Parts: sequence; C-alpha cells; structure tokens
Amino acid sequence: MRDGNRTVLSMANNYQGPPQDFAMVVPVPVVLHERDVKVLPPEIFERVDALAAPRLVEYWEQDPCSGGYGYGERKYMVDGMTVMNPAFGATAAELRVTVEAQFAVGEYEIVILSAEDSLGLDTWLRERGYNIPAGAAAALRPYIHKGMKFFVAKVDVKKVKRDAAGRVTLSPLRFHYDSPTFSLPVRLGLLNSSGAQELIIHILSRTVRYQVANYKNVAAPTNVDVTDATRDDFARFYAALFDRVVREDPGAVVTEYAWDASTCDPCPVEPLDVGELATLGLDVLPSYRRWFARPHEASEAEAVAAQLVLTRLHARYSAASLGEDLVFQAATPIVGGRETFADDGVTIERGARPDPSGSNNFQTRFVIRHRWTGAITCPEPRRGRWGGPPGGGAPPATQASAGELAVTERDAPLERYLVDAARSTHAPLLRKDRVPAPEPIRGCRVSDSGLAGLAGFALVGLVALGRRRTRRA
Repeated sequence: MRDGNRTVLSMANNYQGPPQDFAMVVPVPVVLHERDVKVLPPEIFERVDALAAPRLVEYWEQDPCSGGYGYGERKYMVDGMTVMNPAFGATAAELRVTVEAQFAVGEYEIVILSAEDSLGLDTWLRERGYNIPAGAAAALRPYIHKGMKFFVAKVDVKKVKRDAAGRVTLSPLRFHYDSPTFSLPVRLGLLNSSGAQELIIHILSRTVRYQVANYKNVAAPTNVDVTDATRDDFARFYAALFDRVVREDPGAVVTEYAWDASTCDPCPVEPLDVGELATLGLDVLPSYRRWFARPHEASEAEAVAAQLVLTRLHARYSAASLGEDLVFQAATPIVGGRETFADDGVTIERGARPDPSGSNNFQTRFVIRHRWTGAITCPEPRRGRWGGPPGGGAPPATQASAGELAVTERDAPLERYLVDAARSTHAPLLRKDRVPAPEPIRGCRVSDSGLAGLAGFALVGLVALGRRRTRRA
C-alpha cells in the first residue's frame, strides 16, 4: 500500500526445509523499528489471491425453447510465484557494516543493517552463518550506493508453527516506511536462481490501476473457450498459456486483473472489507489513519475504501531479462473478460480495451461451455443463452491452490485445452485476442530509482535471496 510518501509492504513465504536455514533480505530506504513491523494472518493473502487470480467458469446452454437467462457459475483460481530464501552473517568494524536496530516480532529475529561496502556486507552475512549465494556482493552494490538499509529476518526455531504433516508455517510480515520513491527491488532474488522466476504483484490504489513504467505491458488473453478436461488441469493449462504470452512478448509484464476492489463478477470470494484493508496497512496510511483512531468515522473510511482498485501483475524474469528493479505508474482504465446476456444476444469481451468512462473491469477468465443436447420443439428456438446446469443449482467448486502455478508442470501443449474453432461460439485466436495494455498516462517522470511521489497503495510481492521457494504475495 502506498499513500503520499508512505509505503506499507506485506509479504508471505512458503518455506520447505529446516526453519533455521530460512532468512530474508529486503532493501529498504530507512531504518525500521519494532513499531513499524508486525506479523499478519496468512488468510489475508489467500483472500487477495482468490479475488484477482485467473479463473475458470462453466456454463450450460439453456433450453432454446424456454425464456429468461439463468446464471449459475463455476469458479476456479490459479496463482503462484517462486521465491528465493536468503541468508545471514558476521560483524567486524573493518567491514563497515552497522547494526541499526535489532528486535523480535512473532517468530522472526530481525536486524536492520546499513553498509558502506557490498563486499563487507556479503562477508558480514556469511560470517553470521547465512548461506549467501555467489554473486551477492554485486547484487547488493546498487542498493548500498543508493544509501538503502537492509531488512534481514531469520526464524527463531523455538517459536515456529508446524502443520499436521510437520511442515513449517511462517507468518506473513508487514512493515512500513516513508520515502519519496516507490519501486520494487527484485534483482536480489535472481542470485540463487537456476532459471526463470515467477513474480505476482497485487496493487491496491485509489481510483486507478497500475502498470510498470520501465518494461513492456500486455494484457492476458481472456474469455477463451476451453475443453471440459481443463476443469481438472487448470494450473497446467494456464501455465502453458502464460508461457505462450511471454514467449511472444519477452520481458513483458502481464496484467491479469484490474477491477474495482469493492465488486467482482464472478465473485470467487467476497471483496475485501475495511477491516481486512486495515490489516494490510490502511490503518497506518496518512489519509486513513485518523478514521481508525475515531470509530465514529468508520463509515467514512468504508466509503473511501470502496474507491480502491485492485490490480494484479504477473512477470517471469531471469538474470538475462531483468536489467533493473520494477517501477510502477498509473495507467488508463481498461475493461475486458466480461460476458453479458440480453434479449438481443450475448456480448463477450475477449480482450482488454480502454474504458473512456474511467472504470476498471478487466479479468482473466476462461470458459467451459456445454451446448444444449436436448430436444428442440419450438418453432423459433433461441440459442446461445448460457447459465447454470440443467435442473438448477450450482456445479461443485474446484480450485487450483495458490502457488500452484510456480510448481506445476509446464510442458503441456496449449492446443490440448482449446475448443476447436469449428465448434466454438467464438474462435480462440490467442494472438489476436491478446491486446496490449493501453499506453500509460503521460506526465510522469521516472528515474532509475523509482517514481517520486507516486499516489496510490500497493500490496506487493518481493523475491528475496536464497534457494528457489514457492511464495505468495
């Protein structure tokens, strides 16, 4: 989240391995204190993932001889990203490393460091026992030259929680700071990478969506008809489709969702309420903080929160394709991925297009359609009316778990899932449907260190140092 000069950064890690091996290193512009850091319930990340992830819906053609439009929907979501988990290390005056602050929050032991030399910081971390990968000094150097501090967190093994299978569950972390620049440091995450990394970013902002300012932007294909078999293999299908998109536009960042945060269609879960937005940082943003200190003004806070826009960006990058950290800027509103029913037929939005009215209603969705196979006894049948399954009710829900995209097999042929054009209600011409996101709003000047004074709020996912891990943010 971002408001004026304040940034609230929230991140969650799924970690596999001994908890004492886990660590996280994040560049931050100022020294953080204990009051600036807190742990969050993991459910809040699942809520955001579910709202914005690509989804699969299922429609049955209604009896051509009946009236009305039924509207039962089936939703599926897939989400995922990879993460590096970092490592820590030593202290010596000659290394020119300063411990600015130390404190514990939840199960984390946190150190805030500053350094004058990247080799000194690399050595400090290694001597403390952190498994810093080769090349760390070179990756740390640009942040040190900018005067950045380093938020370093490791786990107190006595405080960790384990699930029934014995796996470590780490609490999400939230911290906030004030800085006139707003960018996402992701280059450190490439140090231990053996290949491409997945990054998913959710941005909450007031009235506008966001896209990256320093890389190409495209919108994901949407409203593509897929086969019935896709229901049980949705993660592999979307991985194959996303791979196709980034092959055709190398280095592009893909917009998967941009919608008013108070609504959705279809709604896989209820939109975020003002209490959940406070958990993500609304309570410490200058424009909103006073409402949480005065309960009688809560209704006003809810009215303002309803103006938020949720944007989801998805990138795949490697050391060869990523030259600089991500910078965000406001972009023109877009719509796409909706399907409306009226007496004169069905309107299907199969790409992203600018919306002159100023609304953001774009979603990445895919459709399984069951054509009517029953008898047609009326003289003027009405075909192409889609709704719930015969006999009423809703189909049983099936969802791909958050994070599945990062670890799913990626070798499935995309054509296996696409409906043959001769039988489709609209041929899924992916290349034609994949409309580039509109040009950004002009008038913003972007430097290599970020976008100064960027208005809006961002819930973002960082990639930290370390071995490849699955992560949601």
